[in-house]
Amino acid sequence: MEKNAGIYLTENFAMLPAASVCGFYFSHPEAKYSRGKIDRDQVDDYHRRKAWTCAPSSAGFAPS
Repeated sequence: MEKNAGIYLTENFAMLPAASVCGFYFSHPEAKYSRGKIDRDQVDDYHRRKAWTCAPSSAGFAPS
């Protein structure tokens, strides 16, 4: 893993770099997941990082 992705385990089995994620994820067909409220500043930041204007992708952030 370290060679390919630059991720390694410490002697206490923590993954480094800290942004690395690993785990078991379980779901249920009747489960409902909520994104919570997405504020305008989060939308603007996302668009800035994607180099998008707000118009094309704002529909993806509409309330469900």
